[in-house]
Amino acid sequence: RVDCLAGKRIGQFTGRRAMKFPAGSFERTAHEVAAAPLALFGCGVCWQVYDPTEGDTINQIPAGTAFADLPEQWCCPGCEAAKERFLLLDDGHD
Repeated sequence: RVDCLAGKRIGQFTGRRAMKFPAGSFERTAHEVAAAPLALFGCGVCWQVYDPTEGDTINQIPAGTAFADLPEQWCCPGCEAAKERFLLLDDGHD
């Protein structure tokens, strides 16, 4: 397994922030997505859901870490797809 988080720090999320996706990614809404801290994102390859209330135990991401605060080299725990392959599923608002 590729270690996607080697030597990197995990920050704390403090509000809404736009996510930038590289040109050519299949993110359909634009090159930026504004998401709330509790927004759910799903992998566009294997459909694994990243839920910030649970974090990611495989990649040692603590609960409470928003998707926008995941390290750039973080990858899907299900298929190792890059962070850019994730799509906004639920913006975290009721």
